[in-house]
Amino acid sequence: MRPTDIQTLIGVGRPSIAATGAFAVFATSRPDLAADRAVGQLWRVELPAGSPRRITRGTADRSPRLSPDDRTVAFLRDDAKGRAQVFVVAAHGGEPVQVTDQPGGVTALAWSPDGSRLAFTARVPEPGRYGTVEGRDAAAEPPRRITGIRWHANGLGYLDRPAQVFVVDAPPTDAEPFYEPVPGLDAPERRVVPEPAAQLTHGDTSWNGVVWTTDGAELLSVPDVIETARRDLRDRVVAISVDSGEQREVLSVAENLSVATVDVAPDGAVFVLANDVGDDGTDFVAPGVALFVLDADGPRLLTDPETIDLGEVGSHLSFDGDDVLVQDRTRGRLRLLRVSRDGRVGEVLGGDLEISGHAVARGRVVASVASPESFGELVVVDGAEVRALTTFGAAAREAGIVVPVEHEIAGRDGYPVHGWVATPAGEGPFPVILQIHGGPYASYGVHLFDETQVLVEAGYAVVYSNPRGSAGYGRAHGRSIRRRMGTLDFFDVMDFFDGVVAADARLDGDRVGIMGGSYGGYMTAWVIAHDRRFAGAIVERGFLDPAAFPGSSDIGSFFGQEYVGTDPLLVAAQSPMAVVDQVQTPTLVLHSELDHRCPLDQATRYYAALRTNGVEAEMLIFPGEDHELTRAGRPQHRVQRFDAVLEWWSRHLPAR
Repeated sequence: MRPTDIQTLIGVGRPSIAATGAFAVFATSRPDLAADRAVGQLWRVELPAGSPRRITRGTADRSPRLSPDDRTVAFLRDDAKGRAQVFVVAAHGGEPVQVTDQPGGVTALAWSPDGSRLAFTARVPEPGRYGTVEGRDAAAEPPRRITGIRWHANGLGYLDRPAQVFVVDAPPTDAEPFYEPVPGLDAPERRVVPEPAAQLTHGDTSWNGVVWTTDGAELLSVPDVIETARRDLRDRVVAISVDSGEQREVLSVAENLSVATVDVAPDGAVFVLANDVGDDGTDFVAPGVALFVLDADGPRLLTDPETIDLGEVGSHLSFDGDDVLVQDRTRGRLRLLRVSRDGRVGEVLGGDLEISGHAVARGRVVASVASPESFGELVVVDGAEVRALTTFGAAAREAGIVVPVEHEIAGRDGYPVHGWVATPAGEGPFPVILQIHGGPYASYGVHLFDETQVLVEAGYAVVYSNPRGSAGYGRAHGRSIRRRMGTLDFFDVMDFFDGVVAADARLDGDRVGIMGGSYGGYMTAWVIAHDRRFAGAIVERGFLDPAAFPGSSDIGSFFGQEYVGTDPLLVAAQSPMAVVDQVQTPTLVLHSELDHRCPLDQATRYYAALRTNGVEAEMLIFPGEDHELTRAGRPQHRVQRFDAVLEWWSRHLPAR
């Protein structure tokens, strides 16, 4: 796979299935270099064995939700100003009708149980900001007054656009849209005027997600209040009356839960995916997201947070009778589980897959999946039969991919370290690049990974693992590096690397490089301060200076304190900046200008220290990008990043 082949990586979003189980709709997305953005449309596929066909022709249509009568699809599409709005289209396809015109963009949507209304959340900017005054440049806006612990978020910017809850009547998709003339134009060009929506919430509180109660009388959402004293990760779930806006509490902060997802079963029972953050509300390390049902006397735990991990990637619920379907991270896979209300757990779909979305009706399950040979497909599970409905991975396979080989190595203390090696075709020996993932509570998985494939195509063997601190191996594995980063995780990364290199004559242990992003940037910087074998290093969007993290990162109010502690000596003992004077390895520092997760000054301070110490170093800064550059950045920037990576390795670790 060459850098420009990222265009073959077609992702499949969370599907929506008809109540009859007769068909499903889903969205695809892929990087488009010509448009320099992700593009995608909605598709429909008949079940159990139809061929998918497109039902919209938008640029980046996404998040489809079928109406209860299966006749209409609501979805998100950007308007002419790039703001996400709700549209509806007939389930068989046709001309979409715009439903909303929100100046801050829509963030979530849901159909009412009777299909007559749509609830949604949308960001509401302060008057005078974000284009609400025509012709006013952002630089001319008044100053922002900050009084809370948090003030910005990666991918969003300032938090002065709280998401509020709205309800609007759903228009019929066959109705003639109402138009008004465009001011200042003599030509008969006209624009759609959506019906006004009723705003149910107001104020500085932002609301996350929206789901209807079964009687259609209330909406459930999770309020996010910016703290003024200290960060508190405990959440409430609140029911909002659709008629009056009156609020009542469904889950209180006294339960010490951080809520990722809330949903309502057909019989009205409320379920949440959540994790216990302790009495002080900040314990998020290896959070152990679990499934709870909210009984009359409080939340009741249904899954074991120590061994089953329902967090992160596309976390959501589907209901099949009295059972709940959820996604579990395990050993680089994401499998689909069925959980009964008495806590029994069984596997619905597993194997070498990462399931990113699912839906179920009448026992028939559809799921969006990735595999070692495909970035995204839709599959249907009918009883014991699993059938692929799409062949989107064919383009990537034609571009050329290598399926990595799985390994498990016993570390120096006997602890098993799990990972993969991807090797070019031929006998070698090949130079080897050690890749390290972010997180740290994340993981490498089995899905087709462009960052590995591009390096293999260029002639490099790639080694990557999930050391202690990673997700998918039990909560104890993830929590083992709390307040001791750079110890057990460092040993695991290096022991796996040494073990697989020594066992394969095709891997040249005398020609090696190292790279990683986010926590992987942290670990790369840590390794090169303690091991000088590497010909070069790439430190990307790294957590490099823990002492400077609070007050600059959007998670700085709790991340560093939980992972590296607060004692200055303890922090320094885990800080790459504290040992930067030990680095001699040529280092390329990659960072994004608008990265609020690991802010740009993490990179600039580290780069300046390298140069001050006489280390060969370069820095590449991507304008307009945030922490998600490698996954969701502009396609042109993603290709330019790959070009820079390959050029760096061609100088410091030539493959041919």
